[in-house]
Amino acid sequence: MKMIKKLLIGSSCIALLAACNPLETLSGEEPVMISSRHASKSPDLSPAKEKWEGFFNKEVAVVEEEPEEETPAEPAEEEPSEPVTGEPSDAPPEEEAIPVVANPTAINVMVNKFWALPDGYRPPDLIRPNVPFSFGNENSDRAKLRQEAAEALEMMFAGAASEGIELYARSGFRSYETQESIFKNEIATYGYEQAVLYVARPGTSEHQTGLTMDITAKSVGLELVESFENTAEGKWLATNAHQYGFILRYPKGKTNITGYAFEPWHYRYVGVEIATDIFNRGITLEEYMGDVREF
Repeated sequence: MKMIKKLLIGSSCIALLAACNPLETLSGEEPVMISSRHASKSPDLSPAKEKWEGFFNKEVAVVEEEPEEETPAEPAEEEPSEPVTGEPSDAPPEEEAIPVVANPTAINVMVNKFWALPDGYRPPDLIRPNVPFSFGNENSDRAKLRQEAAEALEMMFAGAASEGIELYARSGFRSYETQESIFKNEIATYGYEQAVLYVARPGTSEHQTGLTMDITAKSVGLELVESFENTAEGKWLATNAHQYGFILRYPKGKTNITGYAFEPWHYRYVGVEIATDIFNRGITLEEYMGDVREF
């Protein structure tokens, strides 16, 4: 009986030792496990390694794809716009007071960007010269000149016709209000810097003196264009107008003195004596009057 108990106890001990210390058998085969491996006791490190490598890779990717945010700039359209340096602005500058001429009715009165006519000035002796007009028989202000200038224009047109040159008058007297309207329209169409090259500010226009006429011809469609210079009519005027007391008021290459671009159609009456002197010397009215202020 005692022998049986000893055998049972010995067998139990051997079984326990075998379970706690799974040694390889003499045949070299791995012993069969009693149960499946428990994750908490014998963890497999390969999944964990992949997990942490993925984590660090993800950290790097975040840094590359999402840099530190900066305060966004406001849209350009919300920023105040300023004119580009060197480019003309359409907004006219504040005008300074211009001295008023003391002799508005004088035949040699000089009206330009530095000398203005008195407020509301209108010549008392405006008449319509008997010459062809680009707008027909309309009896408006633009068809009028001061009497002396009107009579000289008639003689000049007759002299041109005798040589086969057909001239047309297009624009004579302009009131302050008319000039103001033309000036504003020119700014709206071409901008301020371009407008002041061709159109006088109200009160400083030679047309308001009643001594100026814009002249054209059918060869240029009765328009006022620079190409008029090269027509037979334009050449005749440039050569003969002084004999009738008219000067080409804004000649080519004199913008720095007159302040206006070349206008081969703009003729101003100053009388035969002054006109002939200006023509022979190749100068402007400003130079003749000794009041040159270069632009």
